[in-house]
Amino acid sequence: MSTSETEVSHGSTDTRFFGQPWALAHLFGVEMWERFSFYGMQGILLIYLYYSVTRGGLGIDEGVAGGIVGAYGGAVYLSTILGAWIADRMLGSERVLFFSAIVIMAGHIALALIPGVAGVGVGLVLVALGSGGLKANATSVVGTLYGTDDDRRDAGFSLFYLGINLGAFFGPILTGLLQSTIGFHFGFGLAAVGMALGLLQYSFGRKQLPEAARHVPNPLPRNRYVWVAVIAVAAIVVIAALVLVGVIRADNLSTIVIVGTVVAAIAYFAVILSSRRIDATERSRVWGFLPLFITSVAFWSLYQQQFTVLTVYSDKRLDRNLFGWEMPVSWVQSINPVFIIVLSGVFAAIWTKLGHRQPPTAVKFALAAIIMGGAFLLFLPFAGGGPNSTPLLAIVGILFVFTVAELLLSPVGLSVATKLAPASFQTQMVALFFLSVALGTAISGWLVQFYDPNNEVPYFAILGGIAVLVGIGLWLGAKPVLKLMKGVR
Repeated sequence: MSTSETEVSHGSTDTRFFGQPWALAHLFGVEMWERFSFYGMQGILLIYLYYSVTRGGLGIDEGVAGGIVGAYGGAVYLSTILGAWIADRMLGSERVLFFSAIVIMAGHIALALIPGVAGVGVGLVLVALGSGGLKANATSVVGTLYGTDDDRRDAGFSLFYLGINLGAFFGPILTGLLQSTIGFHFGFGLAAVGMALGLLQYSFGRKQLPEAARHVPNPLPRNRYVWVAVIAVAAIVVIAALVLVGVIRADNLSTIVIVGTVVAAIAYFAVILSSRRIDATERSRVWGFLPLFITSVAFWSLYQQQFTVLTVYSDKRLDRNLFGWEMPVSWVQSINPVFIIVLSGVFAAIWTKLGHRQPPTAVKFALAAIIMGGAFLLFLPFAGGGPNSTPLLAIVGILFVFTVAELLLSPVGLSVATKLAPASFQTQMVALFFLSVALGTAISGWLVQFYDPNNEVPYFAILGGIAVLVGIGLWLGAKPVLKLMKGVR
C-alpha cells in the first residue's frame, strides 16, 4: 500500500474533529481567518470606492465602482487557474496554500497603508492573486483527507464551509465598526491582522497534513521553469501596457474579466478533455461536469450581487435603524454567514443521515438555481420604494433563501469537483469550479449598470426568472448528467 493510500485509510478511521479527520481542523482555521480578512475588506470596499472624499472614500461613480468590485471578485476566482497550475505542476497544493496566505496579507497591508487609487490597485491585485491560490488549493487539500468512497466527504466539506462563514460573519462586523468610527484604512488594517493570525495558525498545523497534500501530480520538467518565468514577466508587461494606453480601464474591467474567464474556461475544458493522461471514464466525468458548470455560473451571477447591487440597496433603500442607531452598511454582509453557520451543520447532518440515498449532485444544483431565482423574485414586493423603505427583516428573510440555495450548491460543488477530477488534473478541476464562480461574479458586477432603483421590477423579475429556468432545465436533464458522471453522485 502506498503512503497516500495509508494516509487515506488512516483518515477514514480518524473522527476526532466532529466526526471528521483531525487534519481538517487546521484547514478549517486558516480558511476561517482568510475569509475574515477577505469579507471584512469586501464589506467596506464598494462604499470606499463610491463614497465622497469628505466621507473618506474615493468618489468614484457608483456603476463604475460596482464594476470594479465585480471584476475584482471575478479575478479572485479566475486566478485559481494560476494557483492550481502551480500546485499541479510545480509545488503541490499545500505549499501554494501557504505562500498564497502571505500574498493575501501583503495585499491587505497595501490597502491599509497606501492612499488613494494606487492602494486599491496594488492591494486588490495582491489579494486577488493570493486568494485565488488559496481557494483552489485549500479545497484540494481537504479532498486528500478522504477516500473515494468515504460518505463523510460532503459532510466534511460542509463543516469546512462552516469555518469559511465564521470568518465571513465576524469580518464585515469588525471592519465595518472600524470604518464607521475611525476610517476605512483602519478597517483594511484589521483585515491584514486577521490574515496574519490565519497564517500563524497554519504555520503550526501544516506539518500534520497528509503527504498527499504536498504531492505534485504532473511535475513540470526543470528545464521549462525558465520559460514559465519569461511568460510570467511578459504577461505583467502586457497588462501594464494595456492599462497605460487605456485599453484596460476601471469602467470596462468587468467586461474584460468576463471575456477572459470565458476564454479560460473553454481552454481548460479543451485541455483536460483532449489530454492523453485521462481515460474514457475520467473524460466522461468531465463532460458530466459541464452542465453543472453552466448552472453554477447562473447561480453566482445572482448570488454575488450581495457585494454589488445589494450593497447599494442596503446603503440607500434599507432601513438600518436599530433603536435609534444606524448600523454600518457592511453588517448586511454578515447576515448570510449567520444562516450558514446555523444551517451548514443541518445540511451536513442531512447528507450524512441520507448517505447513498441523498439526491445526486445535479438535482442539488438544480434546486439551488431555482431557489436562488426565487430569492430575487422576493425583492419584487418592495420594488419602487423610497429611502429606508425596505424593512431589515425583509432582507434577512431574502438572505435566508440565498443561504439555502448556497448550501445546495457551493460546498457540494467543491466536493463534486474533487470527485470528478481526473488524476492528473486534481487541483485544476477544482479551479474549473472556481472559474464558474469567477464568471458569475464578474457578470454580477457587469449587471450593476442595468439596475435602476426607479424601475426595479424588470431587473429582479428577469434575472430571477432566468435562474429558475436554468434550474428546471438541469433537473429535467439530471439522469443523462448522472450517466456521464460514471458512478459519481
